[in-house]
Amino acid sequence: MTPDAIAAIVAVVLALVGIVGIIVPVLPGSITIMAGLIVWGIWGSGWAWLAVGIGLLLTGTGMFSGWILAKRGLDAREIPNWPIVVGAVTGIVGMFVLPALGLPIGFLAGLVVCEYIRLRDWREALSTSWTTTKALGIGMLIEFACACLALFVLGVSILGHFAFGW
Repeated sequence: MTPDAIAAIVAVVLALVGIVGIIVPVLPGSITIMAGLIVWGIWGSGWAWLAVGIGLLLTGTGMFSGWILAKRGLDAREIPNWPIVVGAVTGIVGMFVLPALGLPIGFLAGLVVCEYIRLRDWREALSTSWTTTKALGIGMLIEFACACLALFVLGVSILGHFAFGW
């Protein structure tokens, strides 16, 4: 097997793991996709670096715009970071307790309880938890969409390299 074929396989595997990592926040998402793109750029052809540049731009844009939009939504309601951190930890615990749905259930349960502790009002805790979930979800969707586009660019580059000799 040639080095460029091995690089293509490694790049695609890293990109797919990154896509899963955006959905399941335990794995590093966009960073892993970026690593796969760079692997392809190093061992691919000259055109591979064009794909790397476009892919890095897409993943970076998705990652940072997701963070910025999520942060803006949380700041508008003055929601601190610690309930989100506790929600993430309880989500990870939930993932092991209830493998199929434990991550979202654990996250939401931890988030709502922390917001209740912070606000001492169930109605307000549910409202801010919903705002937090929407803000994080929108950020995740933007990052996921940009990551899928980067994976598409990587796939076109690999296909072009092996099928057309780019």
